[in-house]
Amino acid sequence: MSILLTGLAASSGITIAPAHLLVESDLSIKKQHTADENHEVARLHDSFALSKTELQHLSKRAHELLGQRAVTIIDTQIAILDDPTLQKKIIDRINSHHDTAEWAVKRVEDYYLSVFERKNDNEYLYARATALRDVTKRVLSHLLNVSLPDPGLLDHRAIFVANNITPTDTAQFDKRYVAGIVTTSGGRTSHFTIMSKTLSLPAVVGVKNATTIIHDGDLLIVDGIHGKVIVNPTKEEVEHYRLLAGKFIQEQQKWGALKDKQTVSADGRRFEVGANVGTFADVIDAQEDGAEGIGLLRTEFLYMSKDELPTEEQQFNAYKRFVSAMNEQRVVARTLDIGGDKKLGMVALPHEDNPYLGFRAIRIGLARPEILRPQLRALLRASVYGRLAIMFPMIATIEEFQAARAILDEEKEKLEQAGIQVAKNIEVGMMLEIPAVAVMAEHFAKYVDFFSIGSNDLIQYLFAVDRGNQQVAYLYQELHPAVLRMVRQVIEAAHAEGKWVGMCGEMANNPYAVPLLMAMGLDEFSMSSSQILRVRSLINQLNTRKLQPLVHRAIHAETAAAVQKLVEKYVPQVKL
Repeated sequence: MSILLTGLAASSGITIAPAHLLVESDLSIKKQHTADENHEVARLHDSFALSKTELQHLSKRAHELLGQRAVTIIDTQIAILDDPTLQKKIIDRINSHHDTAEWAVKRVEDYYLSVFERKNDNEYLYARATALRDVTKRVLSHLLNVSLPDPGLLDHRAIFVANNITPTDTAQFDKRYVAGIVTTSGGRTSHFTIMSKTLSLPAVVGVKNATTIIHDGDLLIVDGIHGKVIVNPTKEEVEHYRLLAGKFIQEQQKWGALKDKQTVSADGRRFEVGANVGTFADVIDAQEDGAEGIGLLRTEFLYMSKDELPTEEQQFNAYKRFVSAMNEQRVVARTLDIGGDKKLGMVALPHEDNPYLGFRAIRIGLARPEILRPQLRALLRASVYGRLAIMFPMIATIEEFQAARAILDEEKEKLEQAGIQVAKNIEVGMMLEIPAVAVMAEHFAKYVDFFSIGSNDLIQYLFAVDRGNQQVAYLYQELHPAVLRMVRQVIEAAHAEGKWVGMCGEMANNPYAVPLLMAMGLDEFSMSSSQILRVRSLINQLNTRKLQPLVHRAIHAETAAAVQKLVEKYVPQVKL
């Protein structure tokens, strides 16, 4: 009898092959002290040097197998090893706490993970944590004289099943034999997705108990489209999925033809489908996946893993690189969004019992203008290198937006007076994440150039639910009529003032929500790049005028389940 396991679809496709478990090495460490700190520091330097040599070799291999995007990911790990701050922290622990090198490495890793650890599906922070863990494993393997698992030893076609697959694991894959990937941990992080997608490997991550339920040699079906894994499938299931795999290949061929075309519905309505990015590697991925712009540039990447705030010049160079790379396509940069699940070591924040409703995002920026002003100056300077839009996160009142806009205008005037060029057509908008703003959207629309609906937070605040809490996650309902009514109200208010509306939360790539959002008049969809061509293809097939009866019935439905059934009835394509 077959067993169905579910997880998150990280890389699309369908594959059928036996399982091969990738067993992790034992790198467990006990707290130990030393009387010879100099010896431990020397061991540390040796382990870093050996790790760097290995990563440089893997970087070359990644370039041959996976291209520049993968090289960027591995080079990021080399940069972590080269970071003097990291090494100094470890050496300080050895000298001050008399720790052994391996215990000091572990303690410093724990410190950084407390900053980067993923919460509420923050993909950028999770990717940073993944890179740090990968580097730490490599360093510890040398200190403990333990070999890491080598995926390159696989000598037959199989699907890797593991607790976690790191970027450097993927760089060792032999494309002749690796058919797919299943992991127990992880989310749709950019790093993992980039590597598996480049090899065209179907991948499902976050599959609970996969390494205990699945055994070596078990036949698996990995459905990377819907996030399903079938263990020891029946003959009928195998035949069904072989047919689905063939259809998917045909669909992919159609998607490829959309890359260089505009996103237009069947009745001629123009939409824009962009990418959410947090690193420059994400930009490369977005371009190759047919993004028509960047709907969300998370600027937090410049602040993470640093002991000091980035300078204006450092920020300017980074933003210039992003804006220039997009070739006049719009780049929507969100100002620093910290607090809640995102902490910065160099910015002291008060302890709060409920940080998600506390001192965060623009509230910090307005209270700490020495953080906000340099960032705005850097963005303004970068604006002349492409098409830049700026948005403020977590705006709750009109006064907050006006205060943030006034600071931006002040910095723009200072730059122009100093003879520094600034683009004349910078759009200034805001994230719409708070239900009170949606209720007052008709008034906010008079002051903003655009809204970007952050559906993740908006829905959480609307239902008073933490979607990361499994006890109440069922209340997080993107298709609920209350959500649909709120989104429609925002779009109508913005359009009445001649302003555009985008969405950069997960709802924007939900195939059941896309037809509804199209019919409501959403102008821009922004999402993880892996979903872009799928959404563009769906939009291309649908007629917005014919979807109006669906929207009318959906907003008057009573439950999210009822809305889903309506969408399936009107738009059968969503089930493919």
